Amino acid sequence: MNILILSGSPRRDGNTDLLVEAFVNGASKHHSVEVVSIHDYKVNPCIGCNTCFNREDQSCFQKDDMSVIYGKLSRADMLVLASPVYFYGISAQLKALIDRCHNPIRDSFHIKKTALLLVGAATLPELFDSILSQYQLCVNFFHLEDMGRVLVRGVKEKGEIAQTEALKQAYEMGSAL
Repeated sequence: MNILILSGSPRRDGNTDLLVEAFVNGASKHHSVEVVSIHDYKVNPCIGCNTCFNREDQSCFQKDDMSVIYGKLSRADMLVLASPVYFYGISAQLKALIDRCHNPIRDSFHIKKTALLLVGAATLPELFDSILSQYQLCVNFFHLEDMGRVLVRGVKEKGEIAQTEALKQAYEMGSAL
């Protein structure tokens, strides 16, 4: 299986990157895994012009790295979304990338499975509710199989995630695929 991870943390080597790394270590034993770290790409937000629907090649008029990411998405069988939680949502950078999938090119993707990795500083029980709601709506709309979720609360400073069970959980989720 070709697994593509969209990692939405703008902070290099932070808790989200560590969680992704643990998942990759587990999943790469049996699968091809590629990570798109948002901090390595320039992706502009969608402006809702819908011109991609009128272009023969369905390309976006914006000239940024999203064209490269579309290619990676087209080769993926599974998509993993990873993000820090900012004000009860995914990072703005990852949201911009997801919004750019409001493009008919998404109909050519072969993604059948998905998973979610989230890291939040707060400890509120409802911390992930809004993200989980959007995630489930996408799972339902695109008829995806949810392969699991690792949701980490109470982790703020770089490296704090290592003091939790989350890295082990991510590794085990990846190796169970």
